[in-house]
Amino acid sequence: MRIVTTITDLRGQIKQWQQTGESIALVPTMGNLHEGHLQLVRTARKTADRVVVSIFVNPTQFGEGEDFAAYPRTEREDREKLHENAVDLLFLPAVQEIYPPGCNTFITVNGISDLHCGASRLGHFSGVATIVCKLFYMVLPDFALFGEKDWQQLAVIRCMVRDLNIPVAIVAVPTVREADGLAMSSRNAYLTPAQRRRAPKLYQSLLDAREMLVSGAMDFSVIEQQQVQFLAEAGFQPDYFSICCADNLLPAARFDRDLVILVAAKLGKARLIDNVQVKKSPGD
Repeated sequence: MRIVTTITDLRGQIKQWQQTGESIALVPTMGNLHEGHLQLVRTARKTADRVVVSIFVNPTQFGEGEDFAAYPRTEREDREKLHENAVDLLFLPAVQEIYPPGCNTFITVNGISDLHCGASRLGHFSGVATIVCKLFYMVLPDFALFGEKDWQQLAVIRCMVRDLNIPVAIVAVPTVREADGLAMSSRNAYLTPAQRRRAPKLYQSLLDAREMLVSGAMDFSVIEQQQVQFLAEAGFQPDYFSICCADNLLPAARFDRDLVILVAAKLGKARLIDNVQVKKSPGD
């Protein structure tokens, strides 16, 4: 596995692969890699000839009072995991390499970025869109892989790629979960042992809501309110629990069929997000 820290060295290697006609898959990460990230890497390995992983804790997607300084950084362990999973190149840039002095250009995907997590994390998705777009133009991948756990992030990136005509295929990889259902996340490390035992109730709330929808319940607002109350009683601080259209993340209407249920809630120091998809049949 080759490790590069500059855009110049990155582009030099990419150009060599392109000249021999090899396809390239990109897995953007912020490090502190877990099994969810490694599933992205393994899928990338099956998708393209070459796999590039970036590790960059992106300051522009952290808001005031968020955990940029405290975000877990485990570079040595991350390198070992990527080497074991046959990654071809690790891009490990410094902040000044990505955002040099005088950098004033940022990308905002209007509308979809303002909903759900975007409503409480102002500027977050602008930071996400900007770093992902920059990585796309640095790496020029044929494929880019993202986890479905952050469904809103995935929707923002898909919208950006479509609107800016970026020639990359976005590959969505299903959420990887612990044995008790908790979605794997770097921020799970913030949970105390007692909080970790309660954390799977977040996924339980999603499964309960999905069962109600599949069983024919149509009053979406009542379902949302019930699950917010359930989470609050379980010790969470719910941010939102929303039944949405899967593509644009607007509130679902009675006859919508392709749905996603989104949830975000704080549990101690950890802000946890999760989702489940619901595909209703025409007869529902």
